[in-house]
Amino acid sequence: MPELFIDGTWRDAGDGGSREIRCPADGSVVAAVSEGTAEDALAAVRAARRAFDHGPWRDTSALERAQILHRVADLLEAEKSEVARRESLDTGKRLVESEIDVDDIVGVFRHYAGLANADSGRVVDPGMPNVSSRIVHEPVGVCALITPWNYPLLQTSWKVAPALAAGNTFVLKPSELTPSTSIWLMNALTEAGVPAGVANLVLGSGARVGAPLTEAPEVDLVSFTGGLETGRKIMAAASATVKKVALELGGKNPNIVFADADLDVALDYALTAVFLDSGQVCSGGARLIVEESIHDDFVDELVRRAEKIRVGGPFDSGAETGPLISAEHREKVESYVAAGLAEGATLRVGGRRPDDPELDKGFFYLPTILDDCTADMSVVQEESFGPVLTVETFGGSSPDEFEDRAVEIANHTIYGLAGAVWTENAGRAERVARRLRHGTIWINDYHPYVPQAEWGGYKQSGIGRELGLAGLNEYRETKHIWHNTKPAAQYWFGEPAGEGA
Repeated sequence: MPELFIDGTWRDAGDGGSREIRCPADGSVVAAVSEGTAEDALAAVRAARRAFDHGPWRDTSALERAQILHRVADLLEAEKSEVARRESLDTGKRLVESEIDVDDIVGVFRHYAGLANADSGRVVDPGMPNVSSRIVHEPVGVCALITPWNYPLLQTSWKVAPALAAGNTFVLKPSELTPSTSIWLMNALTEAGVPAGVANLVLGSGARVGAPLTEAPEVDLVSFTGGLETGRKIMAAASATVKKVALELGGKNPNIVFADADLDVALDYALTAVFLDSGQVCSGGARLIVEESIHDDFVDELVRRAEKIRVGGPFDSGAETGPLISAEHREKVESYVAAGLAEGATLRVGGRRPDDPELDKGFFYLPTILDDCTADMSVVQEESFGPVLTVETFGGSSPDEFEDRAVEIANHTIYGLAGAVWTENAGRAERVARRLRHGTIWINDYHPYVPQAEWGGYKQSGIGRELGLAGLNEYRETKHIWHNTKPAAQYWFGEPAGEGA
């Protein structure tokens, strides 16, 4: 079956070739897909442009758009097992995690269905007779949506659902490593009633099909989730035509533990914060910043429990975490660990591939803890995006100094996506949370999100809040409409005929 969906039709790619999709758990081939060319990407852009400028979608009522999004959610619920299976085969993550992801995706589509008609604008009182003044929201236009390989369909839903709810058309380019659920989604959107040309899909590498999407003048908005260097290139390319840009570029997220925290709970969450999905989570708590008085006992217990984490494939019911996405990515993680050790970190656990020969064909890496880290180490500053926890400590001679030092260490990063603070002192929790320069701060918790809360980052974690599930504004234009219902001549310049000297 062709894997390019353009203008409502599945079609073969140009000469972009094909790619085997391999399960990271064992290297087995789970799919073979056609990959597009720059010409295919531009054909998809033209289809989306025609559908926006001349098609019915932007003028489709908010109620009908909401109904379509609800139908997509219904299809996800009906085919949950199949969607989760595809996701697990592409990513290698445990099936139970993929099933949870599908539940979240259903929630995203229903959330935006509810928002589609919730905010149609507002009336502004101009204080003048015979004038109506109102703020209305209109779709941006054609959106290029570029999504990553971790949480493939969930992150796609965070872009596709608000884009459609706001009345836009789009071209979706998923990661070349995990395209299967995006292919499923195009069929679901069509079945739900999305008109031809509104939703388009191109597969392929960022260099081949992503770059044309960011450069095409017919594209009005680029939304990208992925690495910092690619985000910088996209921002530069989009600037030539002054597109709207929404970037979510990851993080190096601090998890601060004060001595007065509930340490059993904090320790349990510290493990989940970094080792969930093998650390391949943009908001993962990869930096543990712990008060020096509790460091030894706290880290010793972390190490004891990390040693017991069992790795395995997506359908291994005993596995607690899975593989990394590819051999290349595992090598990257290994290089960061090696650099950390060379810079003076102490390896407490992990730092290698598992010994189990049954896992040799997969891209597994053991949960790793590096102690005695400092904020200037590359493994602390740069996003390894793997199951690697770095441990830093803080202290002081007074409560204020303790807080100052913890905040200083936590903010010592170019990123600013997420972080957490653990303390039983409510005042301290609020003070520290306010001072952390990160877009989401959890207090005595880690990782939860709700559709009603925004998601975005400070500093080089990104611009815009297209992952802010609370609203649609990244995918809408806001306009002030001033309507004088009884215009009359003002005679500001010169004099009316028949008057004057």
